[in-house]
Amino acid sequence: MNYYGAKELAESYRTVRKNTLAIAQDIPADKYSFRPAPDTRSVAELLTHIALAYTFQYQVHAVERRATLQGFDFPSLMGRMMAEGKKPRSKDEILELLRGEGEKWAGWLQGISDGFLCEQVQMPEGANPMSKSRFEMILSVKEHEMHHRGQLMVIERVLGIVPHLTREMQARFASAAAAKS
Repeated sequence: MNYYGAKELAESYRTVRKNTLAIAQDIPADKYSFRPAPDTRSVAELLTHIALAYTFQYQVHAVERRATLQGFDFPSLMGRMMAEGKKPRSKDEILELLRGEGEKWAGWLQGISDGFLCEQVQMPEGANPMSKSRFEMILSVKEHEMHHRGQLMVIERVLGIVPHLTREMQARFASAAAAKS
């Protein structure tokens, strides 16, 4: 029995995306061109990357339902993703992209079966391990977003913004302290 199935994947992914959206909303539009260092993604590019990062897993599992990655045209997919990621977008357009693409992924997630999540997908020749479960591959989308969200929280600090999760924790501590006194 799988205790963490499609419903839980969708719920946890929606929570991660909600927090990414909060960060995207907190950062002013005039800071979306900010790059923390040369040759790094700007805030806008990073948020767009986050919005589109599920595309590989969606193509493999939802569109093609592949049992193997042998012969998968990864360079073509990456080229399309990179081209889409380079399109200039306003803050509002990026927020809408995050919402829309996030819900597309979460909506698909909540409809898959536990059996589907348990299936093994063969990796390309020479890969180690030789196969991964769909669950492991699909979960990587959330992990990838959380990795980049950590980067965004550091960027917020550099810009003088206290991240929303920190503000919420501070409010809980203040409320608990007030209740004790």
